[in-house]
Amino acid sequence: MKIVVAGGGTAGHVEPALAVAYTFQQSHPDAEILFLGTRSGLETRLVPEAGFALRLIPKVSFPRTFNIKAVLFPFTFVSAIVRALQAIQGADLVIGFGGYVSTPAYVAAAIKRIPIVIHEANAKPGLANRFGALLTPYCAISHPISRGKLSKALLTGIPLRSNIARAFEGASGNWESARQNAKKSLGFLATEPLFFIFGGSLGSKALNDVIAAAHLELAARGINILHGVGSNNPLPTSSVKYIPQSYITDMATAYLAADVVISRSGAITCSEFAALGKYALFIPLPIGNGEQELNAATLVAQERAEIVQQKDFTAPWLIANVDRILRRSSAADPAGSDRDLTAASKIAALIEHALSGGK
Repeated sequence: MKIVVAGGGTAGHVEPALAVAYTFQQSHPDAEILFLGTRSGLETRLVPEAGFALRLIPKVSFPRTFNIKAVLFPFTFVSAIVRALQAIQGADLVIGFGGYVSTPAYVAAAIKRIPIVIHEANAKPGLANRFGALLTPYCAISHPISRGKLSKALLTGIPLRSNIARAFEGASGNWESARQNAKKSLGFLATEPLFFIFGGSLGSKALNDVIAAAHLELAARGINILHGVGSNNPLPTSSVKYIPQSYITDMATAYLAADVVISRSGAITCSEFAALGKYALFIPLPIGNGEQELNAATLVAQERAEIVQQKDFTAPWLIANVDRILRRSSAADPAGSDRDLTAASKIAALIEHALSGGK
């Protein structure tokens, strides 16, 4: 059996794809699982590290303005489809998680009449999965969707990476002890507040600039900072209360340790924070189709997060609001004990259903 997984670009696409691949592999150890990705995506590191094969195809982004990329788009798209057709040769099923590689994979699978499964992580579906949903009845979503073909999809939630799920299960018995131990393991005092700041796997210059201007004042107020600056950004100088890292490998411990998380509100970030985090400041990406604000809506309603627009998130604002934010963090409930960890299993079952022809 051969399963092709189209999920590349950012951790938001790659991590759920890996979680489902692991789960499916447990019940089908002899299955060949091949990932499709692009040369510039995070999958070039994460997929081989996870032990799966990776095939690269051209990166195709739908042009939103008329420029040279728009002129070249038909040729690039056809080239990506041809490469995807080669990659899925002999495949029994293609599963896509959105992003640049998914649309060529969906078209190639439709040409070959290979079953397609789709998982959409965001509260507002992306273009690739809205298109793909027209080609298959086997769709899964992480949030209820009110319109379009995906509104009828199976509601599964977001598959959590294995270390997040293990940390959730281990911490559920005693959240306070788990948080203190997480702080100690990161090199911070368990009795002092900790801010965890990150801008996604590649980093955010906008968030980094604010922290660069504010971290000395925050440290003077007794606040420790763990800062994931992103692999695309220079690494600042560390100090006793400020530890910057290019890439946070142990996100589970970072979420658990933090009194406050400051980050973008991507679907995966919101899901992982919901499992392990205490209180968050979400600064939605100011471009896109508005899905990041929707991703955080449930956490805001639960009073475990607030949304700050990027134009308003400045060093003076953060310093002026730090005491209020810490009070809200102290009052926030522990990570929800009703967290559903079965999303990957539900999607694996949907794959089985598609492989059987819907029987």
